[in-house]
Amino acid sequence: MDTAPSAKLERRAGDGTPTLEASQIVKDFGPLRANDLVDFAIQPGEIHALLGENGAGKSTLVKILYGSLQPTSGEVRWKGQPVVVANPAAARRLGIGMVFQHFSLFDALTVTENISLALEDKHRLDDLARKIETVSEDYGLPLRPSSTVADLSVGERQRVEIVRCLLQEPELIIMDEPTSVLTPQEASDLFKTLNRLAGEGCSVLYISHRLEEVKELCHHATILRHGKVVAECDPAEETAGRLASMMVGADVEALERRAAPSGDHPVRLRIAGLSLSKPHAFATALDDISLEVRGGEIVSIAGVAGNGQDELFDALSGERTAGDANAITINDKPCGANGITARRRLDAGFVPEERLGHGAVPRFKLSQNVVLTRHGTGEGLVRSGVLDFVAARGVVHTVTERFDVRKAAPDPEAGSLSGGNLQKFVVGREYDRRPGVLVVSQPTWGVDAGAATAIRQALIDLARAGSAVLVISQDLDEILEISDRIAVISQGRLSEARVASGITREEIGLLMGGAHDGGGDAH
Repeated sequence: MDTAPSAKLERRAGDGTPTLEASQIVKDFGPLRANDLVDFAIQPGEIHALLGENGAGKSTLVKILYGSLQPTSGEVRWKGQPVVVANPAAARRLGIGMVFQHFSLFDALTVTENISLALEDKHRLDDLARKIETVSEDYGLPLRPSSTVADLSVGERQRVEIVRCLLQEPELIIMDEPTSVLTPQEASDLFKTLNRLAGEGCSVLYISHRLEEVKELCHHATILRHGKVVAECDPAEETAGRLASMMVGADVEALERRAAPSGDHPVRLRIAGLSLSKPHAFATALDDISLEVRGGEIVSIAGVAGNGQDELFDALSGERTAGDANAITINDKPCGANGITARRRLDAGFVPEERLGHGAVPRFKLSQNVVLTRHGTGEGLVRSGVLDFVAARGVVHTVTERFDVRKAAPDPEAGSLSGGNLQKFVVGREYDRRPGVLVVSQPTWGVDAGAATAIRQALIDLARAGSAVLVISQDLDEILEISDRIAVISQGRLSEARVASGITREEIGLLMGGAHDGGGDAH
């Protein structure tokens, strides 16, 4: 496999019959029309991007193609013949495979055992292990069949998913946000594999919010907006900005990236020698983490998922306390042994990665979710021991206007919002407090270009107003776009934070892969 990762292969010529075609697909959920007369076709040997903002109908269409949903009306054709894809097993029998954004693997089982569970034809485990070795080596996806999944990196876990898919000999592979958890080097290897598959005639349906990689990799793009196909194009001939504009139906405003204020600004968040054991068997221990974040700056922590990001966020937010109060200091107050509310009283705010269930209670109204985070912080939501829901609804209105949170009612349940709109609300709820310290994990996870720009601009504005902003993210584009300094977490250790303008994407990728340059204090 000698294809350069940046060289997009020419689409393999066929007889003109699409591998898969969707014709006039409609999908209604009660009064909501998620897909509205969608026409879509993917050719043999084509890497085809499916683009659209959150709520555009991408997930619904893919679920129909993979048999997880049935269309209200319309037709799916496989190699020119009408088919009913009754369920995912039927899709796999046709030759459709899917690699999901969120992996479906059992941590306690081996690679071979995990793959065996997904195959309809049963194999002896030793025979299957040999097949795994052959396929993984042939496609440049090195795996040890005997490895326990819990011991694998996120990139290796994705290889398991891909090899499992390849063993089913698919003629169409659907990939949902496949590089969201990969280092740049792992993403480059993935592109080589996808180009190899396309060169062999396999079709690839590629879903991603990362428009530069779509331009690099994909032969064709179909763009959905509000459930309708609004454009098709060769992404290589478009700018990323133009693709984003087609997705949202308007120009996406560029970030106003002002320089960090000069001068000696106070350290508002200090982590000093923080070490914590694993909270459970599949977690990551934190190893002597030290970092300082000053008012006026954004410091970002990059890393591949599963390297201690969740454990670090829990320690910073107070969901898990440290034995040493001085391990974490907020606005000159040691608080390592304090809980969440006590840290909020020190003028700190926190946005967790998981918005539904962690950042917000699904069955609670938005105003009730506001109360949950502010009832003990003396911010005017409790008067003479009585909760003031009028004031809470005022916060909801303010956040809705500032962050363009789209909802069907003035104060709906959190679970009724789309993922992107809930993310805007959770970030906006913390931003509205103008905290002196904000710790946010995966601020734009799974949101579209317009929403991502709004959230990133809010983080920049908050920092430039004097707050210390710490961002934990797997999105390198995001990190390079907003950060003043960047550190990398790997296996529970934190590298030195370096000025963002002085570090390359490749250097970050190496650190994400475990090439530590030494932990310790980063001032």
